[in-house]
Amino acid sequence: MSETTYGIGEGPAARVSLSLPEGTAEAIRSRVGKREFSAFIAAAVERELRGEILDEYLADYEQRQGPLSAESQQTARRVFDEAFAEGGEWPAAS
Repeated sequence: MSETTYGIGEGPAARVSLSLPEGTAEAIRSRVGKREFSAFIAAAVERELRGEILDEYLADYEQRQGPLSAESQQTARRVFDEAFAEGGEWPAAS
């Protein structure tokens, strides 16, 4: 049997344990309610992962091609977001 690999934001829900400062947890609950707490955390983590993937890509590009201007970095972030939003696929978790 082969193991299925899921992209960021894909696959069945997995139960995990998470520790947060109480003030952070309360701020989340007051903003989204108890029922949406997990969805809020999942969305935040997915944004962070996607940002890290893009940062890694840009660092690799700059290592190979030289520094990018701030404007070029913003353009790259926009294009990256649009490309993955259209395809609906993000790299698999590794």
